[in-house]
Order: sequence, then C-alpha cells, then structure tokens
Amino acid sequence: MANVAKKVSWSGRDRDDDEDGRAGETTPLLNGTGPGAARQLTPSSFLRIGQLSNVDLNEDIHELETELPRQRPNEIPHNEKLLSLKYESLDYDNSENQLFLEEERRINHAAFRTVEIKRWVICAMIGILTGLVACFIDIVVENLAGLKYRVVKDNIDKFTAKGGLSFSLLLWATLNASVVMVGSVIVAFIEPVAAGSGIPQIKCYLNGVKIPHVVRLKTLVIKVCGVILSVVGGLAVGKEGPMIHSGAVIAAGISQGRSTSLKRDFKIFEYFRRDTEKRDFVSAGAAAGVSAAFGAPVGGVLFSLEEGASFWNQFLTWRIFFASMISTFTLNSVLSVYHGNAWDLSSPGLINFGRFDSEKMGYTIQEIPIFIFMGVVGGILGALFNALNYWLTMFRIRYIHRPCLQVVEAMLVAAVTATVGFVMIYCSRDCQPIQGSSVAYPLQLFCADGEYNSMATAFFNTPEKSVVNLFHDPPGSYNPMTLGMFTLMYFFLACWTYGLTVSAGVFIPSLLIGAAWGRLFGISLSYLTKGSIWADPGKYALMGAAAQLGGIVRMTLSLTVIMMEATGNVTYGFPIMLVLMTAKIVGDYFVEGLYDMHIQLQSVPFLHWEAPVTSHSLTAREVMSTPVTCLRRIERVGTVVDILSDTSSNHNGFPVVESNPDTTQVAGLRGLILRSQLIVLLKHKVFVERANLSLVQRRLKLKDFRDAYPRFPPIQSIHVSQDERECMIDLSEFMNPSPYTVPQEASLPRVFKLFRALGLRHLVVVDNRNEVVGMVTRKDLARYRLGKEGLEELSLAQT
Repeated sequence: MANVAKKVSWSGRDRDDDEDGRAGETTPLLNGTGPGAARQLTPSSFLRIGQLSNVDLNEDIHELETELPRQRPNEIPHNEKLLSLKYESLDYDNSENQLFLEEERRINHAAFRTVEIKRWVICAMIGILTGLVACFIDIVVENLAGLKYRVVKDNIDKFTAKGGLSFSLLLWATLNASVVMVGSVIVAFIEPVAAGSGIPQIKCYLNGVKIPHVVRLKTLVIKVCGVILSVVGGLAVGKEGPMIHSGAVIAAGISQGRSTSLKRDFKIFEYFRRDTEKRDFVSAGAAAGVSAAFGAPVGGVLFSLEEGASFWNQFLTWRIFFASMISTFTLNSVLSVYHGNAWDLSSPGLINFGRFDSEKMGYTIQEIPIFIFMGVVGGILGALFNALNYWLTMFRIRYIHRPCLQVVEAMLVAAVTATVGFVMIYCSRDCQPIQGSSVAYPLQLFCADGEYNSMATAFFNTPEKSVVNLFHDPPGSYNPMTLGMFTLMYFFLACWTYGLTVSAGVFIPSLLIGAAWGRLFGISLSYLTKGSIWADPGKYALMGAAAQLGGIVRMTLSLTVIMMEATGNVTYGFPIMLVLMTAKIVGDYFVEGLYDMHIQLQSVPFLHWEAPVTSHSLTAREVMSTPVTCLRRIERVGTVVDILSDTSSNHNGFPVVESNPDTTQVAGLRGLILRSQLIVLLKHKVFVERANLSLVQRRLKLKDFRDAYPRFPPIQSIHVSQDERECMIDLSEFMNPSPYTVPQEASLPRVFKLFRALGLRHLVVVDNRNEVVGMVTRKDLARYRLGKEGLEELSLAQT
C-alpha cells in the first residue's frame, strides 16, 4: 500500500495542517477508546490546569497521551471511515473580551455607517474584479482554442485528400497533451489546492474548515492559468466551475486589504480582519463567480445559500446580490466592447445557452410524466458517474499521489480524449449540409462538398459551444447513432477527467452529456409520435442537461434559477424544477452528490445542517474531548509557553478558571482564551515581573491581534528568556468572559445545533457546579454520521 499519510489532502503538501505552522485541535484517538468501546473516565481525568502537580491525572490518561503517537502507523490505508485531524477550524464566533467591547462602544453611529459603506464598496470591487477575471479567461480561451482548432482542421483537410491522417491524430493528441502538461505541472508542483473546480474547498471554508492556501493570491493565479490550459487542452472540462473559487479568492483578498503573497499591506479594511467578516465576503465572491460564469445573479445568490454559506442573514443577501449584479454587468460590458458591440449588453455570462422560443417549444401537461422519467434517468446516470468517480479517486489517492505521476496521468487523459474524438469523427458517416450551420470549425473529412461531419460539432469544439449547438441546432442535425456514441464516450471521459490534478469544472461536461442523451431522447419521441410539433429535440436536450447535472451535483433551487437565467426563459421553470428534484431524489437513493463525496474522501470534518437522526442517545459527556488543559486567570508565563509547546495536546482554545494555589479545589469556568491570542500576548511580552506586583502591563489593542491575523507565528518562533518564564500574565482582559457552554447531559443533536448555528470552534462542557469537564470541537461532532447500518463513529487519523 502506498504511503498516503501526508498526501491525502487538497493542499497536497507534507506541511503542517494550517498556515501558522501548528497542528490542529487534535483530540485523543476516539477520545481514548476504540470504536464503540465504553468510556470509563474518572472525575480527575477531565481537567488539568497548566502543568500543576497537585492535579491528580489518572495514570491511564498519561499512558494514553504518551503511547498514542507511537502507535499511529506510518502508512494509513485511506478509506471513507477516517476523519482527518489535520484540518483547522475557523473562529466564526467573535471573542467578546474587554478589548472588543471597548472598541465597539467607542464606535458611534457615523462610524458604523462608514463601516457599512466599506462593506458595499468591497462587494462592488469583488464584482468588478471577478467579472474582469472571467473576461480574461474567456478571451484567452477563445483565442488559444481557436488557434489550436484551426491548425488541426487545416492539417486534417490537407491529409484527407492525400492520405496520412495518422499524422493529424498525432498532432491533435500532442497539442492536447502538451498544453495539459503545462496546466498540470503548475498545479501539481506549485499550488495543489488549485486542482479541480474548487467548489468542495469553498464549501468547506464557508462551513468553518480552514483549508490551507485555499484563498491565497497564488492559488488564484494558478487557478486561472490552469483552467485556461485545461480547456484549451481539450479535456472534458468547463471553465465555469473554477470561477466560483476565483471569486472567493478575490473576495478574501480585497476584504483583508493586504496580500501575503505580495507581502503588501495596504492598511485598509483593517476592521474586517477576522474570520466572521471574511466568511461573509467569501460568500459574496462565490456568488459573483456563479454570476459571471452563467450570467445568473439570482442563481449566484441562491448557489451561495444552497451549496456554500453555512450562516446567513438578510443584510448579507442584499450585498451578495449586489456583488453578483456588478460581476455580470462588468463581464457583459467588457465582452461587448471586445466583440465590437459597445452598447449591446446581451452576453451576461461566460456561457449563454441562447434563447428558447417558448411559442414554438412550449410544453403540455402530457409531457410532465416524460420530464419526470428524464429526471429518473438523470439521477441514475448521475449516481453511476459519482460511483465510478469515487472508485477512481480512491485509486488515485492510493497509487497516483506523487506529482510527477499526476502530471503523466493528466497528459494521458488529454491524449486519449483527442484520440477518442478523432476516431469517432473518422468512423462517423453522419454528414449534414453546411448551409445555415452555426458550426465554428466544420470538418468535411469524407463527406461530400457542401457538407460537414456532424460528430465533429460535438468533439471538435469547446464544450460550451457544443452544449449550445445541441440546444439550438434544428431537428435532423444529428444522427441518433452519433448522439448515442458521443454520450457513451464523453460520459466515461468526463468521469475520468474529474479529479485530475488540473483546474477544471464539472458543470459544462455534465450539461453536455445530458444535452446529448436528452436530444437523443427527443429524437426518439419524435419518431414515436410521427413528428409531433411538441417533440422538439432542443427542448429535451435542455431537460436532459438539467437532469444530468442535477444527478451529479444534486443542486435544486439554485440550479433551477441558473438554468432559467441562462436560457432567458421562465416558461421552463416548472419542468426544470421537476427534473432536478426527481434527479436529486433518485440519485440520493444510491450515492451522495459529487461535491459531498469528494469532501468525504478528503476526510474533512464537515458539519451538515442537522445531526444524524438517530443520535439522541448520545450526550455531550460521551462525545466531548478530555482531558482539557485549563489556565488560571493569572498564570505563570513558563506554564503558558510549555502548554503551547506541548505537541501531545495541541489545543486551540483554553478554558480559564479561578484556582486557589493553596488547595486542589478548582473553581468554576471564568472564560476562554485562544491559542492565537496567547501567542500575540507572548510576542508583545504582556506580563509583569512578579505576582505580588500590581499588574501594570503594556496596553494592547485589537489592532495588534488583527495585524497578526490570519497566520499567527508558531510558538517556536517566540523567544522567552528564563527570567521571563517566572513572570505572570493576566488573562482577564483578553479572554472571552462569556464563552458558550453546555451541560454534560445535553443530547448530541442539541449540542450539534448550538455548535453549527453559531459557527463555534470550541464548546465548553461543564457540570452542575460550572466546572469544566470537557470540550466539544468540530471533529468530536463530525465523526458521528449515519451509515448504511445506522449511526457510526469514524476513526480519527493524522491523514
């Protein structure tokens, strides 16, 4: 078995789990037990205060902490039953300490209005820059792909007459493989998190999981270059999905007013340098990306709500919609100037499905069962696509985890895609008259003069243009055999392509597969009904596209609106909704959606909207992590440094308690302080010489904490002398005096709802005397899920 212990990650690097170089908020493996084993914890095992010797820790706990790291195997066979400890959580809950409250009280009404205006300005900038990035991608892809197709077409036309078409095949495959090689190299070796569409990563980020490097400027550059090269390289991919990730990165960068990649701090928008604000802007960026991709601002807002954001409010909705509208308008304006129609704003998105004439292509009530049947087919095919991609991804994780192998695989897929396309065009005898055709690069091949090869309209084109052709080409433009063979081959090519180490989306390939079998379905209906006017193949191509995409990604509300906005027709709203709902219900019966499946394969501690339905029998006492390292309100500096340096208990939140040093009795909970806050305090040396002196210390401001955000320095980089170790540090001003707590008898669904709805990172478990007995973190909740045999508990591992 290949060593995948450090390779099963979106970051793809053998690095620490987060950007400040520390391990995650780890818990003992299954809270110190095996799956399903009973927990026997003594009261004294729940708590430890600093490194005080008067706290009687159970010997079993000591043994557990020292033995577990040695027992963990070097090679972990990756499977879906693991939950990774390497992913950090984000702090979506503001720490309402004295500094925070004092700053908020000083802000008057005018200052609040200024902050609100800044939010709108940031949303406008997000929309403008996302639209410009989309324009850049579209223009470069159009020119490079056009150049490639013209070169190959001229070569094929040249060798068709005199023989030697094998050279044309070699040229096509070589061009594809070369371009894809460059795109794969920059992703695999420079920024692996830029692989794929980025939607699962952004979904996790908005859920509260910190994915390393996911919103970095370098990631955006690699993403944009990678998606251009992937589409030009002829892979079965689309450029629309990665726009969502690109918009999110743009939003994260602008809202912070600085870039670590450029090492520049513009000293603007400092107020927004915290996870809560950053999350809201990333939601707006994701929506602006959808809007730019499909020209669907309302669909972008709904996508951000349905697939992305875990936390929502009314004010946020309006700002996100504003960013989406600006994004669409910017793209529309620039492309209209580029195409020479400066006042024609009729190209709102990267892909325009074209207008469907509802007078000629209306639908009747008799067609409702047909649409439902198409939804069933889409759900089954989507489930098959996801199942095949699941096993392929597992194979990649185990055997193709080295960057060089990933590049070779991407080149192989590019060459195979070109070869399959060429062979199918070569073998096809489906010739259509070229008059009035909208084909961009018509290949004559062995057809008569004035005719072109119909198979080439699907394969010898960018996927976006192929989708539009299938929607709008007149009846009779395609032979049923052509559509059937294309659907079969493209289905497997798209399945093989998704998951490669390239920047690429799955939206357009899914639409293309569905449009092909949907048009085939429409042609069959036309034969059966003797050419009835309602059996228009273009209409069924649209329904097939919606069914296939819904069956793969399981989106409902947002996808319905995106399809309506992209077609400019509200008439088909109900059938599209019906098809998508049916596809989701049928697909969910067999397997999860593609994005959820890849999140699960990466072992990310993702929290769904609700706790598992059968989890009421579990209580907070059973799911919490113990023992908990607590700090006293006035603590010795050396103790704090030792705790932060202790690799066996890499906590990120520490309950603060009152403790009488003369007794072993521990008083109740007084607050909660974060690792990042302690590091800033140590860095600025906020302590006094001796405990009996008055605590007159340097006055810190929230600005000091924001300047260090989000990559706080590791504890190893902070030098503390031996004399300073004996000083004391007062945590009263910096701790959150009102952390969320839950009694140990609370049920798991109640704990889950509180944790999920408030976006918490730490939830302190207390007994009836308000004494700390445990801590609930994201991984404690995420490891319980509903499996095929009921509630199951996932294993925790350092993958």
